[in-house]
Amino acid sequence: MGRVQLFEISLSHGRVVYSPGEPLAGTVRVRLGAPLPFRGSLPAGEHSFPFQFLLPATAPTSFEGPFGKIVHQVRAAIHTPRFSKDHKCSLVFYILSPLNLNSIPDIEQPNVASATKKFSYKLVKTGSVVLTASTDLRGYVVGQALQLHADVENQSGKDTSPVVASLLQKVSYKAKRWIHDVRTIAEVEGAGVKAWRRAQWHEQILVPALPQSALPGCSLIHIDYYLQVSLKAPEATVTLPVFIGNIAVNHAPVSPRPGLGLPPGAPPLVVPSAPPQEEAEAEAAAGGPHFLDPVFLSTKSHSQRQPLLATLSSVPGAPEPCPQDGSPASHPLHPPLCISTGATVPYFAEGSGGPVPTTSTLILPPEYSSWGYPYEAPPSYEQSCGGVEPSLTPES
Repeated sequence: MGRVQLFEISLSHGRVVYSPGEPLAGTVRVRLGAPLPFRGSLPAGEHSFPFQFLLPATAPTSFEGPFGKIVHQVRAAIHTPRFSKDHKCSLVFYILSPLNLNSIPDIEQPNVASATKKFSYKLVKTGSVVLTASTDLRGYVVGQALQLHADVENQSGKDTSPVVASLLQKVSYKAKRWIHDVRTIAEVEGAGVKAWRRAQWHEQILVPALPQSALPGCSLIHIDYYLQVSLKAPEATVTLPVFIGNIAVNHAPVSPRPGLGLPPGAPPLVVPSAPPQEEAEAEAAAGGPHFLDPVFLSTKSHSQRQPLLATLSSVPGAPEPCPQDGSPASHPLHPPLCISTGATVPYFAEGSGGPVPTTSTLILPPEYSSWGYPYEAPPSYEQSCGGVEPSLTPES
C-alpha cells in the first residue's frame, strides 16, 4: 500500500458552507505504513494536524457555471526531499454571502412596464397593441411564487399570437471580452387576444433553486434575472428586471393598480372609443365586440409541471412550501446555497466525504442545456430602471 495510506482533510462538525469573515477550522489526517522523510522525520502511524483560518470578509459566494466558477479549497501538502514525490490533498468548501432583498431600494414595490406596438395588416390597415406586465414584487427567494399580471389591449381587427412569459437568467463572464450566457429558467404560455378585445392574464412562476443575483467580491461574473413577457405577432416585448436573493422581503407586497397596473402618477393609456370608420363598419357587419369588459386569458402550457412540494422536497435547506397566496414561507435556519441552477449544497456533509451538490427535480425547458450566443442580451438593471431602452419604447 506504500508509505502514505491515508492523507485527507476534514472540516469541524462536517460543515461545508461558511460565511465571509468566519473561522474555518478542521484537521489534516495522515496515516503512514512506514516512516516518511519530509522537512523533518514523520514516523509510521496516524497523525492529526488541526488548523484554523479566518476567511476574508470580502470572499465571494461560491458559483459554478459553464464558462467560469468561484471555487474555495483547503489544500495540504507533504513536501518530501528533493527528487521525491510530494503528497497533496484538497477539500472543497463553499462560501455564502446572503443577499438580503430588504437592502434593495423599493424591492417591495410592484414591478411594472408597458410597450406599444403599431403594425400593419391586410396590406392597407393599421392597428396597435398595448402590452403591460407587472409583478407583485421586485425580488424573490427560492421557493417563492412570482405573481405575474399581464394586460393586452388589441386595438386592431386582427387576433394576436399567444402571450408568453419567460423567466430568464443572464450570466456575464468577463474575459478578453464579455460572454453572455442567457437561458430560459421557466416559461408559461397563455392564449391570444381576439380583435378589438382587451384581455388580462394572471399566472405564477415558482422560483427554483437559483444562484443569487449578486456575487459581492467578484467583478468577473455577473448574474441577472429578468421576466420577459412577449407577443410574436405583432412583435411586442416587455422586460422586467427581477432580483433573486436569500433573505425574503419582509414587507407586505403592494398590489398593482387595477386595470392596466400602471405605476402611480403615470398617465393613463389612451384607448380610442371606436376603431377607424372602415374597420368599424366591417366589425359591425361581423358582429364583433368593441372593447367590452376585459376577458381573462387561459394558460395553454407551463414548463413547471410538478407541484411545489415535489419540486422542493429534494432540495436540502430549501424553504418550506409557500402558502397559496404566493408569500414566502418562514425563513429556514440557514438560507439555501445554490451554486448553479437546480443544484443546492447542504450545510453539512454526510460521513467523511466531501460535500455533494444535490440536483433538484425541477423540470427545465428542453433547450436549457444547450447554449448559444444571444442575438441581443437583455438590458442591465440600470438600463431597465433608469434609462431608455429602445425595445421598450413605443414605436411611432
